[in-house]
Amino acid sequence: MALSDVRWDQQVPLPKLSSCQSRIVVGLAAVLCFANSYDGEFVFDDSEAIINNKVAGIVGRADLLCALFFQLSFLTYCKAFRKGKHKEDTFSVIWIVASLVLCAVAMLCKEQGITVLGVNAAFDVIIICNIKIYELSQRILFKGKLIEANELFRRGLPTRAVLLTCGGTLLLYMRWKIMGTGPPAFTEVDNPASFAENTFIRAVNYNYYYSLNAWLLLCPWWLCFDWSMGCVPLIESLLDWRIIWVLLLWICLALLMGQALCSQDSNKRRNLTFGLVLLVVPFLPASNLFFRVGFVIAERVLYLSTAGYCLILTYALSPLLGLICVNMARCAFRSQQWRSEQNLFTSALSICPLNAKVHYNVGKNLADRGNQSAAVRYYREAVRLHPKYVHAMNNLGNILKEKNELLEAEQLLSKAVHIQPDFAAAWMNLGIVQNSLKKFEDAEQSYWNAIRFRKKYPDCYYNLGRLYADLDRHLDALNAWRNATMLKPDHSLAWNNMVILLDNTGNLAQAEMIAKEALKVLPNDHTIMFSLANVLGKQQKYKESEGFFLNALKINPNAASCHGNLAVLYHRWGKLELAKKHYELSLQLDPNAPGTKDNFNMLKRKLEQAHKNN
Repeated sequence: MALSDVRWDQQVPLPKLSSCQSRIVVGLAAVLCFANSYDGEFVFDDSEAIINNKVAGIVGRADLLCALFFQLSFLTYCKAFRKGKHKEDTFSVIWIVASLVLCAVAMLCKEQGITVLGVNAAFDVIIICNIKIYELSQRILFKGKLIEANELFRRGLPTRAVLLTCGGTLLLYMRWKIMGTGPPAFTEVDNPASFAENTFIRAVNYNYYYSLNAWLLLCPWWLCFDWSMGCVPLIESLLDWRIIWVLLLWICLALLMGQALCSQDSNKRRNLTFGLVLLVVPFLPASNLFFRVGFVIAERVLYLSTAGYCLILTYALSPLLGLICVNMARCAFRSQQWRSEQNLFTSALSICPLNAKVHYNVGKNLADRGNQSAAVRYYREAVRLHPKYVHAMNNLGNILKEKNELLEAEQLLSKAVHIQPDFAAAWMNLGIVQNSLKKFEDAEQSYWNAIRFRKKYPDCYYNLGRLYADLDRHLDALNAWRNATMLKPDHSLAWNNMVILLDNTGNLAQAEMIAKEALKVLPNDHTIMFSLANVLGKQQKYKESEGFFLNALKINPNAASCHGNLAVLYHRWGKLELAKKHYELSLQLDPNAPGTKDNFNMLKRKLEQAHKNN
């Protein structure tokens, strides 16, 4: 039997709910409807695993939960001003505390959830206390005074501000205790603008990212599961035409802020001001202003900002039906794309053709479906776009190894481990290729490098055992396979190869012991049953051997080799008719089964001789 390789590849004068707050509630309620038009980030960096996602948007469940509890926290804060007695200075501390608790839940789903505190504070100032931002700024700048302190205390704003501040500080402390103070480590391919040394280039590109996010809110048609790896090239010159989008973004924001601050219509002023708050504040953690984030664009961070967008839109436009229909159609179409990996990945090719990760995932999906030739093309393009993409090199090297293009496979895998020396999977696959090239010393060193970087690596121990078996280092091979089974008790190949090696070297009693130990862990493994039956047959334990052959055939009735070896057992045991039956079954399943024809011919001659003697 061949040994095979494994690879992994208050109630102050409150506006009526029907006029102002109703628009806010409508905007919030629309978030989840619009949110499904956007994608959660779908990241595949590990060559050894790929997620088979069949439910649209399931990878964004943390963001959707955050959006849900964000809304609940805001609506609970609104409730605080409708539960008191009919006095102007009445509000419910209980509802505010409940809002803080829901904020904590939102933050635990996604850190972005803490921004609801800023939204609640803005709602308090703009809607509850009816403070006119423009008039307040005029007082500060030209008259040097604020709103009367007695008026603020009468409305309870300082008390609520203290509650929100203390609650927010406590939540940030909790986050610090749970997650630690160190920021995550990101690479240049994740967010290239944040690594730009020139401050101007960094600022221009950040603003360009904002304009792209604004466009996705307005027209979510160009959607992609990943926007990294060159998907959005950097703006490096003032002559780049894309700067127009930055200017257009700030012109539109300036016009909106002008209407929000200076409009004579108080309802319009408050709606637009709060809409801008709800649009901008939840987006701040993703803006790169306070810390570096690990993405260029992530459509999931727009879920919360969608509420502000909807609020502005419901006030600014009357004929919304057409826009709603377009977004519904887009949501349905995008959901269809998320129904299979193939549709999702290929849909990104036209959106981000310069994104190496897109080509990598298309190639990975094709390889998983058996289309190796097409997969090679996409892997090569991924490596061309991102010459240090070690996972694409690893997978491409594996396919080339299967196609027997061993020299190029070795070159790619060697480059991958040179770029990322702790890439254990690439070290193991390099060892497999070097073993095939008869570079046994190099292969052994590559296997040990893989184990050095990943201590618990049963498949690497298995392949190391294969190398030692090829070199007739039987004890080393057995030790390597034993390590594999200790790390992964259900490692069928390692168990089976130990039995086969002991069988081939004549250690039948030890082979029997190992096989029975393996069957305690893997009681339905027909390959181990088959190997054990062979060992028992050689020891002339025919009855016990027959039982294991028959059990193996119950699990895998179309195994020609199992029928053939059972026929040999019956042949030796003297049960010639049963031997004839299983020889015939074996030859029906595999007419070219090695040795079966010769054994069958010997049996037929023996049967003919027996008939003559009778």
